Amino acid sequence: MPFGKDCHKEGDSSNRSDSGRRPGPRPAPSRFSGVARAAFADITPLRTSVDYRRLWFGHTVSSIGQQMTAVAVSVQVYALTGSTFATGMVGLCSLVPLVVFGLYGGAIADTVDRRKLGLVGSFGLALLSAVLAALALTDSPHVVVLYVVVALQAMCYAVSTPARSAMIPRLVPAEQLPAANALSTVSMNLSLTAGPMLGGILIGFWGYQAAYFVDTVAFTATLYAMWRLPAMRPGGERERRARVLQGLRFLGERPNLRMSFLADMAAMIFGMPRALFPAIAVGFYAGDARTVGLLTSAPAVGALAGALLSGWVGRVHRHGLAVTWAVIAWGLAIAGFGLVRYLGLGLLLLAAAGCADSISSIFRNTILQVAAPDEMRGRLQGIFIVVVAGGPRLGDFVSGTVAELTSPGFAVVGGGLACVAVMLLLLTRWPGFVRYDARHPTP
Repeated sequence: MPFGKDCHKEGDSSNRSDSGRRPGPRPAPSRFSGVARAAFADITPLRTSVDYRRLWFGHTVSSIGQQMTAVAVSVQVYALTGSTFATGMVGLCSLVPLVVFGLYGGAIADTVDRRKLGLVGSFGLALLSAVLAALALTDSPHVVVLYVVVALQAMCYAVSTPARSAMIPRLVPAEQLPAANALSTVSMNLSLTAGPMLGGILIGFWGYQAAYFVDTVAFTATLYAMWRLPAMRPGGERERRARVLQGLRFLGERPNLRMSFLADMAAMIFGMPRALFPAIAVGFYAGDARTVGLLTSAPAVGALAGALLSGWVGRVHRHGLAVTWAVIAWGLAIAGFGLVRYLGLGLLLLAAAGCADSISSIFRNTILQVAAPDEMRGRLQGIFIVVVAGGPRLGDFVSGTVAELTSPGFAVVGGGLACVAVMLLLLTRWPGFVRYDARHPTP
């Protein structure tokens, strides 16, 4: 901005404007502002696209509510059963619907109006949160009923999320996709940070039904945002039938893209201790539901910090190498968490793991969007949802089972080290992944 226009200076009147003021020299941009622009997340997509801004805000609000529900279900199942295996079963019950409906939901998103599909899925999620609130008002709901509702929630999530994700490249220009991916990571981790903390507080003071009710109301933000969107029919040659196998074949022919999926699976299946947080809160720290909320939100705090300070990612071209180091850092931080018994240090290690995961997520999303044409984007986003959302749920089952057979500490440490080992084994099979260069992409 020409700040000098407001500066009064004496001089030749021929150089003055009609107001009697002469433009002075523009001040040089401060070193701090330059560093801030380079370090912090680029918010250009939020400033330039009203539809993207509305969708981003609505999804953030509803995601906070979803995370409150996730914590409430986990704590409620553990309170009803006292079993880490039963708590881990929550993840398994949502895994199968995520796999099946994630694949088919992504394929359907390539054949119908994505806006309508997103509305249907989001409305189903809101309705199921209301069902959980009603069940929580009963004396002692059967754990099997909770499992069924969780499975139905996973189905609705798997249908709506690929459609919403596939809309993003239609709402912002191609050059803004890395910034949009970073903002999506901010949104996700903001919800993972605020949701568990708020959920733990609500559960501690007013019971499970309070968290479920707030989640139900929060879904109105996403429903409103999607309602305001224009029609989002797929581009390219529209198919009459959804073909899931075509998306899997497309992925199978692109080793670097496939490797980005496998890297995330290694981190989430072997190094995700989320299902153990209720047991760890009691056994490690003598805590309660509020401690569970802190443990659950700690990785998201680190991930949010990593996403907010993501201005540097645009200068990185070796995306495969960045993903590799991020996954290894995740595994080592999780293993360290399993060794400590001081809550502050444990939360710090979980935050470090979350920061590494956010970096991995930004680069994996960018690789995916570069490789996928619009007519295939729904199917690949469906596979992406199966991996990103299904992996942690399978990890819940694995960690819960190992902890039941051994101990929570052994399950966490062993899982983190297994994550690192699997990542290194994958690199021996596909070593070209670390050489992936965004300037010359080879999917």
